[in-house]
Amino acid sequence: MVTEQTINVEVAYARERAQALIPVTGQAGMTLADAIERSGILSRFPEIDLDVNKVGVFGKLAKLDQALASGDRVEIYPPLIADPKQARKQRATGAKANAA
Repeated sequence: MVTEQTINVEVAYARERAQALIPVTGQAGMTLADAIERSGILSRFPEIDLDVNKVGVFGKLAKLDQALASGDRVEIYPPLIADPKQARKQRATGAKANAA
């Protein structure tokens, strides 16, 4: 009798005042989208929009149709509030003004 391999992953999401790390079990070949759906995180955090929020595995951006391996951590990233390059430029300009 042949059985499909079961894998265990985690789905993670964090915002300023709330975090979630949800274990998910599924069959080999489970995708990021499958894991996110199984986790129930979309109903817990209704602000998550997978058309807007980027996703990844262990800090590396990934597509929703990417297959997962056992032990992977699926991460849902909140949208950026400010452009990091622009914020760095503004801090540098402020530092120069304060030094003068």
